[in-house]
Amino acid sequence: MKSNPTTPPTRHKEVIRLRERTLKNGNKSLYLDIYWKGVREYEFLNLYTCPASNTLERQRNRETMLLAEQIKAHRLLDLQADKHHIRKSQRQQSFIKYFELKTRQRYNSLGNYGNWKSTYQHLLGFCKHKDVSFLEVDETFLNNFKRYLLEEARASSNKRLAQNSAHSYFNKVKAALREAHEEKIIPENVATRVRGIRAGETKREFLSWEEVERIAKEPCDLPLLKTAFLFSVLTGLRWGDIIKMTWAEIRGSEAEGWFIRFQQRKTKSFEVLPITPEARDLLGPAGKMEEQIFGRLIYSAHTSLLIGKWMLRAGIHRKITFYCARHTHATLLLSQGVDIYVISKLLGHKMIKTTEIYTKVTNMKKVEAIGKMPKLELPALS
Repeated sequence: MKSNPTTPPTRHKEVIRLRERTLKNGNKSLYLDIYWKGVREYEFLNLYTCPASNTLERQRNRETMLLAEQIKAHRLLDLQADKHHIRKSQRQQSFIKYFELKTRQRYNSLGNYGNWKSTYQHLLGFCKHKDVSFLEVDETFLNNFKRYLLEEARASSNKRLAQNSAHSYFNKVKAALREAHEEKIIPENVATRVRGIRAGETKREFLSWEEVERIAKEPCDLPLLKTAFLFSVLTGLRWGDIIKMTWAEIRGSEAEGWFIRFQQRKTKSFEVLPITPEARDLLGPAGKMEEQIFGRLIYSAHTSLLIGKWMLRAGIHRKITFYCARHTHATLLLSQGVDIYVISKLLGHKMIKTTEIYTKVTNMKKVEAIGKMPKLELPALS
């Protein structure tokens, strides 16, 4: 039977479309627009692209888009399998591959991605590089993995994992299972019945103001890294927020005061952070509005090495990382008597409990507190 040439060809509606939503900071949030059996749903992928100003950023954007397309294809296969009634049990899916996917989704979150990637490597070691389905991930599996992290797993230095590393890695597995339950891949989150690994007491290194003055006078082999570190000391900004900061986010004037209007990379919340004139002066003359001020910095083992050499020049022999700059900012404010609630807001913490950790690291406040004890008159000793 011949088709009518005047009849337009049938257009098949695309079931899943990859879309993007522009955020206030110029980044684009990627999501799936799913229309299936008369119902429209949206799935936000927690993947973001940013306005690219250099080769590295363009490469990251390409990798992010590729990952989003892979997720889209995976979702489409799921829907088609359901359409033909051949979907195999969700719980027979590979937990290892699911965890790898969740790890890749965090690629743009530098510190978090590193933790998830390390956890994935330890999972492979525990499973002896064999595949494991969701059906096999039960209480026994989780308890055995917990024991593996505490007793057998090794860090890159070939030493046993630190307590807090084991705590963090086990929590990543529990987080993946929680997400799988939310996505209805598993009917029950078995991780809720397994006790986590207790976190150890964390020693948070920080610099005194006298030490800050010393490092400010010493050269660093990478001047831009020195500027970024000191800027973090003066503002409390995280590494991730500093390296993505653009000139458009720097607002104000000498007369009215300076502040930064930005979106936190970690929490995705929008913040307005007042900064000192000294912090603004550190940045130098303003560039183009869309230009990233510290965009050329990349965090790596070499970055940590450069910070260590810089500290040694200033006579500081403790292990100081970039994150210590944020610790320093918080403890300096505490030592000046700033209310902990105000500090919590300045640091962008969602919970005051997070900020209270800093109260453990400043001995000056402890000494001051003891000094406020009332005097007790004691009789003279005979």
